[in-house]
Amino acid sequence: MKKVAGKIKGELAQYREMAAFRAVRLRSRCVDAAPAQPRLAPDRTPEAAAVLAAEDEEQVVVIWAGTNGYLDALPVAKVRAFEDGLLSLLRGKNVDILNTIRDSRDLADDTAAKLKAVVEGYAKTFA
Repeated sequence: MKKVAGKIKGELAQYREMAAFRAVRLRSRCVDAAPAQPRLAPDRTPEAAAVLAAEDEEQVVVIWAGTNGYLDALPVAKVRAFEDGLLSLLRGKNVDILNTIRDSRDLADDTAAKLKAVVEGYAKTFA
């Protein structure tokens, strides 16, 4: 019995490891589909630097959504549309979340809880 059970335990552990690897691989594909940070010419103007800094909080939101699994169920082709819609929602009705992330340069637990509620609500309506 131990010989047979031992083999099953090993195969089950191998299966779980492979499933976890596949999940990480899928998540990384979705995060890779996220818009990259725009590149600026070496002679950046102060205005261009300000625009780039304003995008930091949006990148935090996109990365947070990806690393917390909200992009996992989406086909890679729809990731960009999901992110665009989520960011539009945050820029409009929930700009306080973006402002807090930008001003604090952190994603505190209370801000993360607000962000989670917004992302979950949006994910339910995303088609």
